[in-house]
Amino acid sequence: MTSGIRAEITIDDPASCVVTAAAEAAQGRVQSVSKSTNPNAPTRVSEEFMLEAEAYPDTFDTDVDLSPIFSYGSSRVYRFSRELGRGCPCECIERHDSPVVDVRTRGSSLFLTFHASDMETLQAIIGDLQDQYSNLDVQRLLQSEQAHTEQQLVFVDRNELTARQLEVLETAHRMGYFDHPKRANAGEVADELEIASTTFAEHLAAAQRKLLDSILEYDEG
Repeated sequence: MTSGIRAEITIDDPASCVVTAAAEAAQGRVQSVSKSTNPNAPTRVSEEFMLEAEAYPDTFDTDVDLSPIFSYGSSRVYRFSRELGRGCPCECIERHDSPVVDVRTRGSSLFLTFHASDMETLQAIIGDLQDQYSNLDVQRLLQSEQAHTEQQLVFVDRNELTARQLEVLETAHRMGYFDHPKRANAGEVADELEIASTTFAEHLAAAQRKLLDSILEYDEG
């Protein structure tokens, strides 16, 4: 069967996100967000979210009118209307035909969950988000292999590597340096790159350390 990928990401203080701005202003958290479109006004969307906080501001510093419409004990439900295409994180994901299935906030941090049909789609979504939000963090990736099993994936950002480190890794991999048994030794790869063996070793160690930091930090989380 085709296996999709479930992605859980965090964006700190995302610009143009009304829900996060409200949670930060109230020093609270949002656990549920819903939205709908009116067939008579297809260019606008209405959103509701439940905000949990100890105290609520009289007004919020947002570019939309936030109206409280219901209370659940100490929590309040707010509603607002906005134009489609404002460039918020959810719309950035949904442009790739991947609905956002869960939206939560805690203070100024936005937590989003979505499903990508394949790795290529996931990479495109993450790339678009990174172009707009430098403080994006991929928290968790799961790939469904069969009906009742999941495989944990690790997202490695190639941008963490310098251009030279990436060239060293790609050349070493292409020449079989990482094969067992090796098809090329360190000297041969260094000669191909026209650098000294010690320089090759330094670049390789730095690149591997960055990759391991990403993998092990993810695993510990």
